[in-house]
Amino acid sequence: SISLASSFSLSACKRPQHAGQARMSSAVRYPTKTTSLRVGVRCHSQRFGRARQGVARRVVCSAGEGADEAATDWAAVAKEMQEKAQQKLEESGKKIAEGRKEEISYISPQERMREMEMEAAGVFDNPSSLELFSPSKINVFLRVTARRDDGFHDLASLFHVIDFGDMIKFSKTPTGKDSLTTNMKGVPLDESNLIMKAFKLFRERTGVDQHFWVHLKKQVPAGAGLGGGSGNAATALWAANQMCGTNIDDKTLMEWSGDLGSDCPIFFSHGAAYCTGRGEIVEEMEPMLSLETPMLLVKPDLFASTPAIFKALDLDSRSTADPQELLRKLAEAGKPAQELCVNDLEQPAFANLPELKMLKQRLLAEGRRKYDAVFMSGSGSTIVCWGSADAPNFLYDDEEWEDAVIQPARLLTRKPGQWYQPYSETSISGRGDVDKYGEGLTGRDWLEQAGFKEEV
Repeated sequence: SISLASSFSLSACKRPQHAGQARMSSAVRYPTKTTSLRVGVRCHSQRFGRARQGVARRVVCSAGEGADEAATDWAAVAKEMQEKAQQKLEESGKKIAEGRKEEISYISPQERMREMEMEAAGVFDNPSSLELFSPSKINVFLRVTARRDDGFHDLASLFHVIDFGDMIKFSKTPTGKDSLTTNMKGVPLDESNLIMKAFKLFRERTGVDQHFWVHLKKQVPAGAGLGGGSGNAATALWAANQMCGTNIDDKTLMEWSGDLGSDCPIFFSHGAAYCTGRGEIVEEMEPMLSLETPMLLVKPDLFASTPAIFKALDLDSRSTADPQELLRKLAEAGKPAQELCVNDLEQPAFANLPELKMLKQRLLAEGRRKYDAVFMSGSGSTIVCWGSADAPNFLYDDEEWEDAVIQPARLLTRKPGQWYQPYSETSISGRGDVDKYGEGLTGRDWLEQAGFKEEV
């Protein structure tokens, strides 16, 4: 689209330097009257395999001598780019007609510019697409207080959201069905996936007949005790609420999410929560532990299902620690200690997976001078080393752990009305590949370097 604005400054996109990219031209300023031309363009990124929405960028030229000629040149460029964008859309339509998958986001450049500005500010107003960080969690302590008649167990646990997570891109789709793609093998893409269940729940509770296309860039492994799937479901529910403009408050979303899984509600806290019942009773808490303290997550290539772990639980072998006393001592200390990080599920997990018990013992022994506490999260099999992100050499030297996920992390919170944002590149880079993208980057900077940016 091309429009002349009354501000009289020339604004346009340069032609792409290579497929899928267009770079912003340099701004040149003159102390004379100026003329404005705004240009919007779509371009498709072959490198990252998904559509990018182009947005206007500004170049200011003199409206004195030669200004009319400059405006004419840019108008020609704008027309050419608009024709190419239209041609791309027509080609995409033909591919769809031939049964070849290709996603198109029908949105004007002006609308996309506004969305990107709001996304950068953490404010959303019915966007047609969103790209969100989906965090995971740890259990600082986990007490099993009783076995219930319905087969579940009553718990008392201090949960905290952490900055290790996945990236999820959401778009509205008019197809009348939800669609999910992912980068990780083994992730279910049908209605059994918690993301798909979250959308179904949203439509049932709101009456809004909207469906979504989703791409899940998965990093949090399954069977880790980190609630990665629950975090995905909570993120999907929050995204649907934002994109449909239903304005459901967090408390209600928290209540709804309890139907998706016991761990889902904690993500609708602001990061720290004390949970009871089967986990669905959430008491929001101010973080009592330092958000700056690093930790190391070690998830070996070991798996035991959560139902199997609970079934193997020996109630007589549980800790006798009072959960309220654990909370009080953690608040006083401001950091975990080994005797405070109680997890009643370690006993059945270690009985099923003796290698996991050996891993914890070795981390305790070799990390004695740098870790304040070493404990299992949830039903396993992730071991949390609190106090340092440095990994012992044996994790890299021993073939036994060559397939382990070794991930630095920190506690994470969110602001009211906003979703969680990762701190840095290590939050979503697998083994924390700091050298790959450089140190000291913000989460947004890393996302751009890693390929999540809108390249225009």
